[in-house]
Amino acid sequence: MNRKAIYPGTFDPITNGHTDLVVRATKLFDEIVVAVAHNPDKTPMFGLNQRVDMAQQVLGDLDNVSVVGFSGLLIDFVAARDSNIVLRGLRAVSDFEFEFQLASMNRRLNPNIETVFLTPGEKNTFLSASLVREIAKLNGNVSEFVHPLVFAALQQQIK
Repeated sequence: MNRKAIYPGTFDPITNGHTDLVVRATKLFDEIVVAVAHNPDKTPMFGLNQRVDMAQQVLGDLDNVSVVGFSGLLIDFVAARDSNIVLRGLRAVSDFEFEFQLASMNRRLNPNIETVFLTPGEKNTFLSASLVREIAKLNGNVSEFVHPLVFAALQQQIK
């Protein structure tokens, strides 16, 4: 049985925390699909194609990982990818309430979908894309939190 997990998010930008979670998930699943979401309720720093491209470059050396953009309901995307597993990261207790609500709603809309949660590595527990963006916008150094390619893209975007 092929165990394919869908890891959705906006990845604006992809951080070392996201990458760590994907790398660790490759040991648990046969295939990981990083699903970069177009969310009309958010105004991302990077466009969907840019976010997909960055994630593809950062994760490109992982054989069982693919990166694609998507819009619409996650449960529809998961079903279209012939999967029933959603992978999500939990950094802190504050994440749990929101993630629990999403997982419960997804399961209500499609009872075949299960959500699996992974916690970040200890050095990434505080890391979020929104914090990286904010620090970068204020000319702070975020090079230790993102891949060098993403760091360069952030620098370019802020200019």
